[in-house]
Amino acid sequence: MSIEIAKILIDIKSVNFSFNNPFTLTSGLKSPVYVDCRRIISYVKEREVIFSKAIDYFKNNKLNFDLLAGGETAGIPYASYLSDKLEKPMIYIRKKPKGFGINKQIEGNFTKNQNTILIEDLATDGGSKIIFVNALREAGLKVKDIFVIFYYDIFNFKSSELSKLDVSIHSLCTWKDIIRYIEMENIFSETDILNLKEFLSDPDSWRMKYG
Repeated sequence: MSIEIAKILIDIKSVNFSFNNPFTLTSGLKSPVYVDCRRIISYVKEREVIFSKAIDYFKNNKLNFDLLAGGETAGIPYASYLSDKLEKPMIYIRKKPKGFGINKQIEGNFTKNQNTILIEDLATDGGSKIIFVNALREAGLKVKDIFVIFYYDIFNFKSSELSKLDVSIHSLCTWKDIIRYIEMENIFSETDILNLKEFLSDPDSWRMKYG
């Protein structure tokens, strides 16, 4: 399944490579890869496969939840698709309260103690998810699972701040799957694949070496 998802993400350019002219990230740092899972919503056949696989994953891994919570903004359409297919209610969470009216951070209807799964497009080290998990719990919801389409899975999760919240990250695809697929299909040269592995294992050293 993960290899199939890897192929889709590369085909629709949700996962992009540029070894000779690295991307500049929002932080200003350079990277030979750029991940943009927001593109999935524009591809009807591909997103159908992805969300069908997501539902299979929930069943196979016995993830039990009453409510889906989409994180602002990329997680909202994914939570919406899955909510519709699973016929379960959905809410969404802002990164911070909206600052006017009744100053809500969570939109939608819910009751305390509902088992909730946080839905996002991707996760790097998982740090940005802390805001959402804390907001859900402060509202009285139970959260023990986070689901993303793509998870970097190159950081030590057990030493992360997110792991201290006693949650699990679930995903359909990781960098390990991307590398397996491009090696199987000989999409890039051995030099480029080694370059990618170098970057993923130690981005700071890679940037020192390649500028």
